Amino acid sequence: MNPDIAAAALAAAREAAAAAAEVIKHYWRRGVEVELKADATPVTIADREAERAIRQILQAALPQASIYGEEFGLEGERERLLWLVDPLDGTKSFVRRTPFFSTQIALMDGDELVLGVSSAPVYGETMWASVGAGAWLDGARVQVADTHTIGETSISIGNVRTLTADGRWDALGALIHDSNRIRGYGDFCHYHLLARGSLDLVIESDVNILDIAALAVIVREAGGVFTDLDGVPLTLDTRSVLAATPSIHAQALQRLRPGGGTR
Repeated sequence: MNPDIAAAALAAAREAAAAAAEVIKHYWRRGVEVELKADATPVTIADREAERAIRQILQAALPQASIYGEEFGLEGERERLLWLVDPLDGTKSFVRRTPFFSTQIALMDGDELVLGVSSAPVYGETMWASVGAGAWLDGARVQVADTHTIGETSISIGNVRTLTADGRWDALGALIHDSNRIRGYGDFCHYHLLARGSLDLVIESDVNILDIAALAVIVREAGGVFTDLDGVPLTLDTRSVLAATPSIHAQALQRLRPGGGTR
């Protein structure tokens, strides 16, 4: 991507995330009614208004790009540039008055994720990254930890419901047994912690690309490795995550493979 276009796109994504934050904080203060979508997941006026605010800014800044959003689907022809937008990832947390929700905005150039912004306005953090320019937390550059052994590893798991019926469940148990500690921060939070060196391995088996696209760019630019549970690079169809420091990713991937061993 042209460097000038990349810089303009990142600036627009950050502006759009800030606009969404104002919408979200407004409804956080006053409360909202909850509806159920066709897939039985919740949605609120905050989700929809935040996505409208995001789309307006992104379309003005980069009119040649299509936008695929959680609430309003795909707008424009799917060509090289595609925005991926989840205006309020963690709606269940939002409606239950817990601060583990965020706005996720990423840009794909062809099949490559090239920038991401992750804004958690009530939690109080914004992270962003673009390819080759590092990962940043509120203006300070961040880096993953220098962790090399499973015994030193702090693990966080998120949505793992389908993994409980998978042959890898026992391997995950063995990883947890051998690790330093286990947590379940979930949502954006454990990826932010991974990118800034506060934990070492994140595992999820039930995600949507809109949930993780921006976070993948951030973790990679912080020096981490971010794939699905099979070690495959992300696509629009990705449904699982194995994200970690480079050494721990390689070891966890080996142990989660069939016949990969336990201890």
